[in-house]
Amino acid sequence: MRRGMMNVERLLCLAAVLTAGSVLSAGAIRQDRMALVRNPAAPEFAAPAPERAIARLDTSVGTIDIEVLRAWAPRGADRFVALARHGYYDGTRFFRVKPGRWVQFGIQGDPAAARAWRSQTFPDDPFVQSNTRGTVAFAFAVANGRTTQVFVNTADNSATHDKEPFTPFGRVVSGLDRIDAVNAEYGEGPGGIRAGKQDPFFEGGNDWLLRNFPRLDYIRRATVVDR
Repeated sequence: MRRGMMNVERLLCLAAVLTAGSVLSAGAIRQDRMALVRNPAAPEFAAPAPERAIARLDTSVGTIDIEVLRAWAPRGADRFVALARHGYYDGTRFFRVKPGRWVQFGIQGDPAAARAWRSQTFPDDPFVQSNTRGTVAFAFAVANGRTTQVFVNTADNSATHDKEPFTPFGRVVSGLDRIDAVNAEYGEGPGGIRAGKQDPFFEGGNDWLLRNFPRLDYIRRATVVDR
């Protein structure tokens, strides 16, 4: 009986060690991933996207799949796929929602990462695809000023958005109803680009959002599947 108890104790100790090791390993992976996200100059972010890829967003409202098409906007596709593939969108909030128009996300919740990318603009793409319902494009305030923030058109916004032009690089192929369900109670609360209210967000990150807009929906993790 005593020997049996000792064996059980050893097994429990071994399980505890393995669990602790797994937690430490996961923590190290997260730290490495965030260190990469804080470094826009890393070569991983300069890699071109495949001609077609699926970016899968595991979110608080369910899974959302975005088909990214380089033929529509090669520079936008390259930036979005690189950011999604290497962890930039993990933990980000859907912070700007106008029901029946758009849902916007793309400011990292880690302030150091958000600030590092804030000035990392890339040139505009030629306009190819109209801003119909379900398409996804980068937000911008000035020409050649896109960085990391993107939005999903939840209506046909071609009459207004094509004039800018906002340039779609992909479309939601699964989970558009989940985009429609994103919490809209705060509206423009954290601020749109033209509203000039994003500085506290960049400085305070998700901690600031949780204090001021605690019920925002969010992306747990983004992954990319080349097709």
